[in-house]
Amino acid sequence: MASLILYFSRAGENYVSGAIKILPKGNTQIAAEMIQRFIRGVLFKIEPLVPYSENYSECIEQAKNDKKMNARPELAAYPDSITEFDTIYLGYPNYWGSMPMPVYTLLEKLDFSKKRIKPFCTHEGSGLGHSIEELRKICPKAEIGPGLSLQGGRIAGSEKEIKKWILK
Repeated sequence: MASLILYFSRAGENYVSGAIKILPKGNTQIAAEMIQRFIRGVLFKIEPLVPYSENYSECIEQAKNDKKMNARPELAAYPDSITEFDTIYLGYPNYWGSMPMPVYTLLEKLDFSKKRIKPFCTHEGSGLGHSIEELRKICPKAEIGPGLSLQGGRIAGSEKEIKKWILK
């Protein structure tokens, strides 16, 4: 069976290693592409229909409001099917201690029963937050594999850590 790499990532202004930097590609996307090179899986980017602002301050306010309202933002697209995949790699940045709300939208829309989900999260010091617990609640019939916490500012040098995690 094949593997699917679902990920949410945001380019533009991001908080990286203690400063606001403009990223042409989000850290989670970079990690997802590394995983894809190792496993030859299918990549799918989770994108809200109405994108978050590229301005960091505006983005964190939008994300905070989405979290506060328990929003499920509509997505620009959904995978056609996930039935042919047995392992799903799920990537996201840590937004307010968990996954961005568009990830919740996708998880609640698709059936992850009998799938193995391997979560990976980019952050700048807050790790996986409580995203693993949330994932277990949303996908109770899935097997949740070990999570991987990747510091965004060090993403370029994370290949060895990612490869080791893939083999778990």
